[in-house]
Amino acid sequence: LLYASITKSLGGWVHSRNGSVEWKIVGLLSLGSLPAALLTIALFKFLALDEKTLKGLVTGVLSVALLLTATALLLKDWIKKIAQREDGTVYELHHRHLAPATIVTGAIVGVLVTISSIGAGVLGTVALLFLYPRLTAVKVVGTDIAHAVPLTAIAGLGHLALGTVDLLLLGSLLLGSLPGIYIGSHLSAKVPEKVLRPILAVMLLIIGTRLVLH
Repeated sequence: LLYASITKSLGGWVHSRNGSVEWKIVGLLSLGSLPAALLTIALFKFLALDEKTLKGLVTGVLSVALLLTATALLLKDWIKKIAQREDGTVYELHHRHLAPATIVTGAIVGVLVTISSIGAGVLGTVALLFLYPRLTAVKVVGTDIAHAVPLTAIAGLGHLALGTVDLLLLGSLLLGSLPGIYIGSHLSAKVPEKVLRPILAVMLLIIGTRLVLH
């Protein structure tokens, strides 16, 4: 989680500079996700779960989150299609219901992220596609990344306080990721999404299924 908060900060900064972040939506998501993350950490502390129980909980939630993420990846185009009417307009929630729905979505993502570290990426993106079908693709991605930065930071710091963070491993991941971020930022613009998405989805399905079976 701490690793994600640091690496996503770079992406969030770039999207913010490019004007591809809807800060009002980030604020609504954060109203739900940040308190949810803090409450989840507090629950971990209060229950004082032993390592075996905690590992089982994380594995269970992680497997479900991976399967949901893989499914969401495969269904992104379908979701965009069903949100569009025949006349070209899109179905969307009434503005009175949109803010509460966004906050609730943020809370769900906050719990998922805090327990499993999964959910602030593709699941958040798919949720935004459902709630805000008028948003352009780049704004959906930029808004999702901007929201993920404070969420993963708070959840990560909470786990640090619980003593469940390996700082040496964190440092190693960051050192290894720097060239990867640089290379990936250039390659992502050249490799078609229709090629990358199925590959990633299949990988997540395999990993999630293995976790469920074990």
